Amino acid sequence: MIALIDAPSPNFDARRAPPDMLVLHYTGMRTGEAALARLRDPDAKVSAHYLVEEDGRVFHLVPEERRAWHAGRGVWQGQDDCNAASIGIEIVNPGHEFGYRAFPDAQVAAVIALIGDIRARWTVPDSRVIGHSGLAPERKAVPGERFPWKRLAEAGHGLWFEPGPERIQALGGLLQKGDQGVGVIVLRAGLHRLGYGLKPGGDYDAETEATVRAFQRHWRPGRIDGVADGETRARLIGVLQRASVESVTGVLD
Repeated sequence: MIALIDAPSPNFDARRAPPDMLVLHYTGMRTGEAALARLRDPDAKVSAHYLVEEDGRVFHLVPEERRAWHAGRGVWQGQDDCNAASIGIEIVNPGHEFGYRAFPDAQVAAVIALIGDIRARWTVPDSRVIGHSGLAPERKAVPGERFPWKRLAEAGHGLWFEPGPERIQALGGLLQKGDQGVGVIVLRAGLHRLGYGLKPGGDYDAETEATVRAFQRHWRPGRIDGVADGETRARLIGVLQRASVESVTGVLD
């Protein structure tokens, strides 16, 4: 049982259907106290269902049965009202603007426990446990490359894949902004199939670059440059395979 601290926010409205998505954010403010106050401020018109502090405390702001206002404009797997479909979790971290840092173990453990608790009540596929940057690659970098998505997947929540060297080598060289052709068509189709709003096409344009960068923040945090090298593409293929086959851990070798 998760110990929750009630901190009601007035910023919500009605849902049209049960939630089937989890969206993770970082707060991107100097302190958790400031973030909590903003999420409860009726003039701010933003909220989330939960806020997780760095010491592992979990604040409950909006009932899960209600639509919180955390995701804004974005698309995932064809869903363009992500607030209506999702439960939002704000994770206290100053973010890239105020001194992005690692997420403490106590905080990550609390996030994992909270997600497990939520998924015991709602049907949320692993492919729909995502970060805000997945919904809006051109305007968000949240929760960022320091968030331990692999640890989350090892706990049974979300997708992860680490390709071997032979898979990476088989995919050849780089694809990057300005490129065109079959390789770009395959890349864009794969990103779209996974859930990104990027439409299929043959041009490696600015939107493709932003989407690749968002993918890397989640699934290839060692390289975040918007360039689809062999490892980035191998990870995409593996994540797509994982998305189509349920497993116990969510991790493939």
